[in-house]
Amino acid sequence: MDELQQARAAIDAVDAQMAELFARRMQAVGQVVRHKAATGKAVFDPAREREVLNKNTARIADEALRPYYRAFLEQAMAVSRAYQRALLGQNTAAYQGVEGAWSHIALRRLFPFAASRAYATWAQVCDAVAGGETQFGVLPFENSNAGDVSTVLDLLWARPALTVTAMADLPIRQDLLGVPGSRLADVRTVLSHQQALDQSRPFLQANGLATRDWPNTADAARHVAEQKDKTLAAIASAETAALYGLDILARGVNEDGDNTTRFIVVERGGADGPAAPQAGQRLGLLFTVDHKPGRLARAIEYIGGQGFNMECIKSRPLPHVPFEYYFYVQLICQQDLTADACTAFLGGMEELCRTVRLLGAFTLKNA
Repeated sequence: MDELQQARAAIDAVDAQMAELFARRMQAVGQVVRHKAATGKAVFDPAREREVLNKNTARIADEALRPYYRAFLEQAMAVSRAYQRALLGQNTAAYQGVEGAWSHIALRRLFPFAASRAYATWAQVCDAVAGGETQFGVLPFENSNAGDVSTVLDLLWARPALTVTAMADLPIRQDLLGVPGSRLADVRTVLSHQQALDQSRPFLQANGLATRDWPNTADAARHVAEQKDKTLAAIASAETAALYGLDILARGVNEDGDNTTRFIVVERGGADGPAAPQAGQRLGLLFTVDHKPGRLARAIEYIGGQGFNMECIKSRPLPHVPFEYYFYVQLICQQDLTADACTAFLGGMEELCRTVRLLGAFTLKNA
């Protein structure tokens, strides 16, 4: 047996042990979830997870391996949470659109074990979560090209029961999809959402292709698959091609290779609202100030003075109050600040502002 075979045999032996340990761990998880069900405790306990991560990472003697082991544990905990929610009947997630749409793709990457439910509008997704029909909702929040999705922000403002518990960036790569056996030279007309068509304009013009606006990229792909017409193609994702059995005729046809959509995960908040923010997390705040000179400036100055990096600020019309506005700010709770300091910061904001609402404390992920 050569060196490579010996190493692979050692890995196989460890994997066999890990399979047994995984089964034992999940049995213990089942006991934990029964206790949580009886006591009404939440599945996600961020303080407990940080304690476990720190304690177990410190057990790795090789310092170079510690960040990899921590990442391994984080994945194990995510699987554990999904299993707990499945046992509790809470493992459902809502999205707007049809199967294969970008919101659906983001959902599948964020919640690979969840049962997904499609809704026609973003408002219906919010209502499904607020009403307890689903545990999670996945919503587009901002695009690196098109900017923020203001309608979603307004929906969150109008639904104080909802909190943001995660934020994830999903790179948007659009491909040209055709029926099996077709080639780019066969295509005459391309269907897709207008935004996808606009982003792919140089490619479309270079190939002399006519376009037809479609309500949804995934639905455009579905239509092309149903028509079985080689002269038709759709601009959508590679995941959508696999879903509807289409061939990829050209990859990355959208002009901006850095096009990214930021999605948020919303859940229904408990009686106490969002979990207390922790060092290093991002905070989403909704607030209003008196409509007087300098009041907004005071709030912004206070944010910077307390050591919070403000990543963005957005203003939106205040419902039923003509020409007054509410504000959304996204901040980073600095690594050297304690949870108590982050909480005290919110108290200071309440003194300066007319209203303050912590929309959520969350970690930015990649979907």
